[in-house]
Amino acid sequence: MPVLVDLAAPRVARVTVDHVARRNALGEREFRDLAALWPRLAADRSVRAVVVRGAGGGAFCSGADLSDPRLPTLPDIDDLIDAALLKTRFFPKPLVAAIGGACVAGGLELALSCDLRVVAAGARLGLPEARWGILPSGGAAMKLVDQIGQADAMRLLMTGELIDGTEAARLGLAALAPDAPAAEAEALRLARRIAEASPVAVQATKRAVFEARMRDYAAREPAERALAAVVRASGHAAIGAAAFLGRRVPEYPD
Repeated sequence: MPVLVDLAAPRVARVTVDHVARRNALGEREFRDLAALWPRLAADRSVRAVVVRGAGGGAFCSGADLSDPRLPTLPDIDDLIDAALLKTRFFPKPLVAAIGGACVAGGLELALSCDLRVVAAGARLGLPEARWGILPSGGAAMKLVDQIGQADAMRLLMTGELIDGTEAARLGLAALAPDAPAAEAEALRLARRIAEASPVAVQATKRAVFEARMRDYAAREPAERALAAVVRASGHAAIGAAAFLGRRVPEYPD
């Protein structure tokens, strides 16, 4: 299956995006798997913490799969993104991201929904959506400013440039690890430590921290959906996807 779940340690579930051929990109199946998975893990009282990673070590997640032609036309695409990437939905268990390799676009938005992140020094992170004619509507436009401040967030959102793990740590996006195996080991260590604590206290703490912020995101989300619809209707996403898949610079009409 494209999204795998196993028990990494007592009371610690490990969620693996397994689409190595596309650098763990999210097509319709991966989005639906994640959307269905979070409620199941939330209801599983044997799980106290969750590590999120990408398969193969070369990428955490490279975002939406632009080679999947159905994805932009799905009638429930906005609900699906919201549910899969936990854009406005509260997930009660602590999430720890182990980021090795590419963590871009929707992949970074998935990481932004995690409570703790550990990133390999050589990882590449960024939000290149605008370059490819897409609005970063999986949570980045809402959450990144909150998490790293407006100046750095706007630089990443507007330019689409990628940064390495060292820069991501400097910006406060994640704790730094030397390489992907070390990032995963540290993420698991953190999750195991969390799992040893009172689940009632841990989950109440998470809710206390996120309650007001998640309400704000939910209130702003309808307006963002409207903006996403405008961008999709422009035809620029199709131009961008063709350029991305053809490995060339996109040319957009004025």
